[in-house]
Amino acid sequence: MRHPQDVLFTGEKPVPILPAVDHYAGAEKLMHKALQLQQQLGPIFDITFDCEDGAATGNEAAHARMAAALIASDDNRFGRVGARIHDITHPHWQDDIDLLVAGAGQRLAFLTLPKARSADDVRVQIAAVRAAEIWHASERAIPVHVLIETHGALRDVWEIAALPGVESIDFGLMDFVSAHRGAIPASAMKSPGQFAHPLIVRAKSEIAAAALANGIIPAHNVTTELNDLDWISNDARRARNEFGFLRMWSIHPKQIVPIVEAMRPDFSDVDTACAILCAAQDADWGPIRHEGTLHDRASYRYWWELLERARVSGMALPDAAHRFF
Repeated sequence: MRHPQDVLFTGEKPVPILPAVDHYAGAEKLMHKALQLQQQLGPIFDITFDCEDGAATGNEAAHARMAAALIASDDNRFGRVGARIHDITHPHWQDDIDLLVAGAGQRLAFLTLPKARSADDVRVQIAAVRAAEIWHASERAIPVHVLIETHGALRDVWEIAALPGVESIDFGLMDFVSAHRGAIPASAMKSPGQFAHPLIVRAKSEIAAAALANGIIPAHNVTTELNDLDWISNDARRARNEFGFLRMWSIHPKQIVPIVEAMRPDFSDVDTACAILCAAQDADWGPIRHEGTLHDRASYRYWWELLERARVSGMALPDAAHRFF
């Protein structure tokens, strides 16, 4: 029987299936804690080692070397750890790339590029990543994630999303609000304002639309709430259901599980996906009828990607679904 990945996306670019959480850790102690938690929970979340805000001034090189060593170590059990470098205006951004690729090029899940001012900035940094891969004889192209947090990046977001090698575009809410020089109130940095202010709604909608149209992942900004788990879950649920974000940042270990649970598919949808896909595979991916409704390859793609997202979020799948994995 033919696998859905082989028959459903002919001539199309399937959206990458990434964990629903991108958890940031800046200090070495927090990096170790994040790795330990990932080992306990499994690869239901990614980790980003922050070589931008996490590095003290004057200590950038040592910080990048430390991050690279951890990424290359056995503690990175699942290979789902990336790194954020300095922005293109910082004098150390090229050294960040060189040190990270030299020390962990084979294990880096992705590199995140912050504060791009335009698509050209992203092109320059991607070219530097590719040059470092060649120089250090890395045999893989490291995926790139791009932070949209400036006026220029939002203006070019569709062009950025279409660049080769870009896997995700992420919204940097705090910097984006700050870039408006007080025109957007501070209340828009958290809920409910972040889901209601027209300029923020416009930015989130453009980012999600550009990402999904180009077959990459839109990642939502952090929630600043650290203790109220219902608040954290609601932010993630609104990001997913109202704006189409498939991934969200975390800045504290307490946020990880509520975000994963809020963004994963419903159990009933997983059962439906399994039933439809099993019947479709048995019909060699021709049209089928399920509970009185016609399904063909268009709906099969939807249900297949839902099933993949359920699996990467750690959900228990129906026994029949294991034939696909």
